[in-house]
Amino acid sequence: MNRFGGLIALLVAVPCTAAFASQKNYEGTEAEALRCANTVALTAVVLAGSDRISDVEKEVMLGISFLMLESHVSGTWRQKKAALDVMRDRRDEEETLDDFEQIAQRCLRQFPIN
Repeated sequence: MNRFGGLIALLVAVPCTAAFASQKNYEGTEAEALRCANTVALTAVVLAGSDRISDVEKEVMLGISFLMLESHVSGTWRQKKAALDVMRDRRDEEETLDDFEQIAQRCLRQFPIN
């Protein structure tokens, strides 16, 4: 391998290693808070996208999701965002809406935002 090939391999490997090192696994209560925050946020986006709630209501729900993450989930915002991405990819819209109907009230009690 020439020296440029080695440099390219190093430049590709370093960000991958840094990204892997910054990942955080969430369990227990924090994982539940992530699920709740994800469910509230995605429900807001889906409902607003189908004109079932206003943009103001969507912003309120997104704010609730943000505050749940801020108050009940440890780690950096990058780690929280990565965990939300994983959670989002595990559920489709219909499953997320079903989750919202089933767990939203419990989420608000279990993970208060004030």
